[in-house]
Amino acid sequence: MRRKLPPTLSLTCFEAAAHTENFALAAQTVNLSASAFSRQIKELEKHVGLALFTRQRQRVKLTSTGAMLLAELTPILESLEITLLGASNRNNPYGAINIGTYPTLGSRWLMPKISQLSKQQPKLSFNTITYLDNNQIDPNLVDIALVQGNPPWPSFRADSLMPESLIVVAAPTLIKQPVNNAKELLEQRILQHHTRPASWQIWFDSLGEELPASPLGPLFSQFEMLINAVIEGLGIAIVPSVLVQKELEDGRLIQAHRYVAQTSSAYYLLTPEVKVGTARIEMLRDWLLTKKG
Repeated sequence: MRRKLPPTLSLTCFEAAAHTENFALAAQTVNLSASAFSRQIKELEKHVGLALFTRQRQRVKLTSTGAMLLAELTPILESLEITLLGASNRNNPYGAINIGTYPTLGSRWLMPKISQLSKQQPKLSFNTITYLDNNQIDPNLVDIALVQGNPPWPSFRADSLMPESLIVVAAPTLIKQPVNNAKELLEQRILQHHTRPASWQIWFDSLGEELPASPLGPLFSQFEMLINAVIEGLGIAIVPSVLVQKELEDGRLIQAHRYVAQTSSAYYLLTPEVKVGTARIEMLRDWLLTKKG
């Protein structure tokens, strides 16, 4: 399909003239002679069918049509420039990578992995984009993303990263050793993550026992705050085991019950389909897939 578009040079000449309000000066910025520059402007005005400038001696002013065109054209040219730059850098093994992640998973699981890779590949740089809900993951913003849930993931290539295990944790000052009777846990204050209200039901179902009643207790919007509240002895909570390995190792937390529930969902590594094959993204993907667990 043939598009009815003027030459890109005409558009860049128009933008330069609009900003400088001087054809001679604008011609210098785009490395054209004055006559060649003037021809580009005339061709664009012919294409639009209306005057874009009013001439006032050595200066020019945008007409109302020109002002409207400039307002709409500038972001389009900027977007085109970014798109072409991204295409030219597609096979560049270095550069910035935008990584999407949940805040706590990013700080506790992802960052140590990224730190290791940065020591091996110091030319790589990373930007993190955090979200609390899977619906917030934007393929236009992220180059690669960590997500918990179940496929399919439209518009993404999905790689299984690791299963999700749920455990009950408590501060050793609150519960000195794991209990054997799961229902005894419900005698404690229950702390919960507000997007995971079904965690206790999932854990009890996996254990093969009936949950007497849905626990009620303080809600937290992020696992980081929830985990810190448990460490401070404010209550007990069910959390993904991947988020508390360090605290379990150093004794700040204990498993309040020895049972580990395996959920039906898992963690996945997502790559926007349009970015599959980009050298530096593939490098990071391969690295993370070797660092599972």
